[in-house]
Amino acid sequence: MYINLLSSGYSLRKSGQLVVISILNHLKYRLMKKFWIYLFFLGAVTITACDKDGDGHDHEDETTEYSIQIMSPSADDKKVDDMIHLHINFDEANSGTIHHVNVKIYEDGNTDNVIYDGPSEAHVHEESGHFEHHADFMLNADNGVEGHTNWILEAKVWGHEAGKHEVMMTRGFHVHPN
Repeated sequence: MYINLLSSGYSLRKSGQLVVISILNHLKYRLMKKFWIYLFFLGAVTITACDKDGDGHDHEDETTEYSIQIMSPSADDKKVDDMIHLHINFDEANSGTIHHVNVKIYEDGNTDNVIYDGPSEAHVHEESGHFEHHADFMLNADNGVEGHTNWILEAKVWGHEAGKHEVMMTRGFHVHPN
């Protein structure tokens, strides 16, 4: 290209300017190409982001048959300083996805006095149709438990959207002083 410019009678100064212009045009073309690739990628990400949990289907038509089994603790009376093991099974009858679960222990008659709330992330998205929640919890003063109090364990499962297909089970127990 440089030889052609010299042979056509351009001075070195003009040919240098043309080379710079040619380089700038080439860079402009490459930047525009990258811009369109980036724009295409951004559009593709936006379109695929509509599926909130990535399982590839619409949750509006989803029918679920959730069930809950509180395996432990039992409804038997407890004592202050007892360690209880929480074991709750959440199932979907058709082996469908279990989207959200929550387990709470709160004072009977005072739902604001929550002493346990788990798991830390309610969205478990278990596709096998079975999810187990396990935890150990100490019934002591440090956790707000005193003798002669009644408590409710509440287990809840729901679908992809809050409140959809919600099933809840509770179990009460009494805590005696030590």
